[in-house]
Amino acid sequence: MADLHTPRSLIITLYGAYGRGGGHLTGGGGVSGAGAADPPMPVAALIRLLAAVGVDAPSVRSAVSRLKRRGLLESARTPEGAAGYALSGDARQLLDDGDRRIYAGTEPSLADGWVLAVFSVPEAERARRHVLRSRLARLGFGTAAPGVWIAPGGLYEETRHTLERLQLAEYVELFRGDHLGFAATEDSVARWWDLAEIAGLHHAFLQRNEPVLRGWESRDALDDPERAYRDYLLALDSWRRLPYADPGLPAELLPEDWPGGRSAEVFAGLHAGLRDAGAEFVRGV
Repeated sequence: MADLHTPRSLIITLYGAYGRGGGHLTGGGGVSGAGAADPPMPVAALIRLLAAVGVDAPSVRSAVSRLKRRGLLESARTPEGAAGYALSGDARQLLDDGDRRIYAGTEPSLADGWVLAVFSVPEAERARRHVLRSRLARLGFGTAAPGVWIAPGGLYEETRHTLERLQLAEYVELFRGDHLGFAATEDSVARWWDLAEIAGLHHAFLQRNEPVLRGWESRDALDDPERAYRDYLLALDSWRRLPYADPGLPAELLPEDWPGGRSAEVFAGLHAGLRDAGAEFVRGV
């Protein structure tokens, strides 16, 4: 999976898990309260927290510089006057949108139908066409036809936010509707997405993280909060990509042996068992 456990990815994962809301900690599901302030994370704390997952200080500083250039982090002072970095407004929106996928606890359904993205980009701006295709793919859209992309209807709001943030909305029309044929919907889904590739991502997640969950079953995470933090952050860094590669298709449209349900259970177990213990380590830092 691209960018797995890179310094940039781990920094975004850290802010998503523990860097929103008062005291650098979000609520139980990773979602902070509406309107909660995002105080900057001190540079020294950021370096210490990334060192716990194997990232050295020069790599942290280099990654932070790149995230600042991308407009995701902003330099700021903590209330105590220390140098630090806070999430930008765009980054906060990105993480808040991601929460709805990463921590989703509901069974996928097609009650909202499908959302279609139909786009046309002038040849003179073909670079933006590439960005648009890449972004739709990263949001979890499948390809129904050239220039026509499809996703479950529940992804509409996040898609709209993303296209507006990237100034791509002028090239796209969004529609919502039902699939009326002619092929059976499950057959069409198998054409719109590479289900074998997505299943492989789930299997890879399970191979890495199911043993971690088993290893904590007979232990109290509060006895070793640093290890709990490390195991949780690495698992979250792996997991948070999966709900984008896998857009959340209903079980009736997927193969019978689909591994997505089990990988969701494993992540939910790690989240429930390790996140709060990891928060104790973060508070100590």
